[in-house]
Amino acid sequence: MVEIRFTLNGEPAEARVPAALPAAKLLRESFGLLGTKPGCGEGECGACTVLADNEAVLSCQKTIKEVEGSEITTIEGLAQNGKLHPLQEAFIEHAGFQCGYCTPGFIMSGVSLLDENPSPTRDEVKQAITGNLCRCTGYYSIISA
Repeated sequence: MVEIRFTLNGEPAEARVPAALPAAKLLRESFGLLGTKPGCGEGECGACTVLADNEAVLSCQKTIKEVEGSEITTIEGLAQNGKLHPLQEAFIEHAGFQCGYCTPGFIMSGVSLLDENPSPTRDEVKQAITGNLCRCTGYYSIISA
């Protein structure tokens, strides 16, 4: 067991967990943040994408040691003062989801892109979400959002 301290959705956080626990499981099991989805567990689907120090990362591949001291933002941490993030609003407006399983990962990848480039081209959006897979919607409404 190791004790870690980090910032989670803008608040100090700490946990005592097994050293081999992936960050995705830490977020879900220790903090109840269920928006981080345990998709493939192999870094292939993107459903577990979170922001680590403002960069999109696959939390199933991020180790506990890598979380120590980091600033982690999950889909639950995007809304501020009861107001959804503009990209969350855009996903609703453009129906960028069906079952919703992959949606948090797509949104987190999109937020990372928009933080870097507030006016991306369609091709830049496609490139930013290449690590995220969807089995339901196709990608047209996701890219539009």
